[in-house]
Amino acid sequence: MTSTEIEELKEGIKQLRKEMIQTAAVTGLNSHKTLAISQKLDQLITRYQRLLFKKKSRLMNESKVV
Repeated sequence: MTSTEIEELKEGIKQLRKEMIQTAAVTGLNSHKTLAISQKLDQLITRYQRLLFKKKSRLMNESKVV
């Protein structure tokens, strides 16, 4: 897990969110295409949150080792 990976995920989330909004504006909120993008977005957000949690946990553990 690197800071680069976290930044890449943030950028991917930003782009996918933009795509989802544009798709929803054209095809509707309940269209299959919008929902598919939403699911991909959910996966990226979950992955991002897990990485941040792991990073925070690791930093906390490192600070305890003195």
